Amino acid sequence: MTHVHVHLFFGADPRQYRVGDNIGCLYGYHHAESPEFELSYSRDANESKPMRMMRRALKKVIGFDFIHTWRNRDAILAADAIWTHTEQEHLSVALLLMMKRAKPLLLAQSIWLLDNWKSYGTFRRWAYRKLIARADILTTHSTVNAALVREYFGREAQQVFYGLNTQDFALKVPVSWTPHEPLRIGAIGNDRDRDWNTLAQAFRDDSRYEVRIATRRRVPGALRANNVHVAPAIGLKAARELYDWADVIVVPLRDNTHASGLTVLLESVALAKPVIVTDVGGLRDYFGPGHVAYVPANDPIELRRALDEMRSNPALALARAQAALRHFVARDYTTREFALQHVRLTREALERRQGTSDAPHHAHSAFVTRRAG
Repeated sequence: MTHVHVHLFFGADPRQYRVGDNIGCLYGYHHAESPEFELSYSRDANESKPMRMMRRALKKVIGFDFIHTWRNRDAILAADAIWTHTEQEHLSVALLLMMKRAKPLLLAQSIWLLDNWKSYGTFRRWAYRKLIARADILTTHSTVNAALVREYFGREAQQVFYGLNTQDFALKVPVSWTPHEPLRIGAIGNDRDRDWNTLAQAFRDDSRYEVRIATRRRVPGALRANNVHVAPAIGLKAARELYDWADVIVVPLRDNTHASGLTVLLESVALAKPVIVTDVGGLRDYFGPGHVAYVPANDPIELRRALDEMRSNPALALARAQAALRHFVARDYTTREFALQHVRLTREALERRQGTSDAPHHAHSAFVTRRAG
């Protein structure tokens, strides 16, 4: 039996996150549980307001939540392997393991770290390099980020393909595409790299289009117009309502390396929506131009042209949506497969450790082949 500890951010405790929805662990890591792999999860402590402020202040200063990690130290140190979802968790766990001279396998998944790297000062880069050196396996969601891992750290990164919870977003086969008049454009997301400005420039004050932006981030008032509406994206119900309303989903992005917009791209494909997306961040690792329409960054003219092409050729829009769903199923872009990729990486790494004094014995059970669900 291999014991894996999944260390997530404060607020993702499976005992408290979406209680009653029966979704398991956020991001789907629970799909890895089996007679071979036993999982535990980071737990959120009850804390006073002053303590919460202190924890958050320290996190802001050092870039990760070490108090949250320290509170979970017993489970971390008792594990054979530790999985993390972002650099905020893996840097913190690495510090704890170095302090305790502990030897659990550490899978360090980075999201925003590589985008931010050049903005860090000399000392922070030095300290982070030391912590990253403790990680046994570095993972990213895109080949763009993986290339930066080689450039900055001189190491190889494993690409782990992200997946969708199809319990929340059941796959829907596209059978027709007849857009409304005016054509309904949906855009959703809270990622910092959404380019709402380009989206608004492309379609504002044109009565042939109606745009709805759903985000918790601030959108400048100057971008709003009679046909451009902004509302908070709060909860699954609100997201589903936007997808149901929209004829097409646009994912407008600024240049980035971490596959920004990927979750919305997967959700849109699962719900049979044609998609237009900015060609940045490694999203082509997931879908090609035969599945979604790619447009250059910061180009409202090309964004509008791509949508007009869809409107003038509904058969093309439908064919792309159908091809995208087939590709989704074939590649199994689900949370289950996301978790099983971690299983395979962990199993292989622990097998390489066989013969050392701290290598746990674990079975070679066969896992389910890739499937959508």
